Amino acid sequence: MAVYYASKAYVLSFTEAIANELEGTGVSVTALCPGPTESGFQQRAAMEDSKLVSGQKIMTADTVAQIGYRGLLENKTVVVPGIKNKLLAESVRFTPRKLVTKLVRNMQESK
Repeated sequence: MAVYYASKAYVLSFTEAIANELEGTGVSVTALCPGPTESGFQQRAAMEDSKLVSGQKIMTADTVAQIGYRGLLENKTVVVPGIKNKLLAESVRFTPRKLVTKLVRNMQESK
């Protein structure tokens, strides 16, 4: 999961940098950061029993795509669907990095 999360962080940083460079050109760039989504990913990654998804109501891929598309049309650089996902994404800004990695690992583990 370390490589998966690192690649997501890279894509987010890269998107923000490109959006900044393209400002004023009429071209927009949007990163969609959906959080857990009904897509089969959890099953493929053997995460169905993880604290992150087990017993949680997660969005469908269709809902996530619609929210992402609206964000793109609104020229948003970053779109995080769902209040729970937004709160989680914002909370890492105020939490020590070492604690964030421990919390994320804990969420990935089975109940």
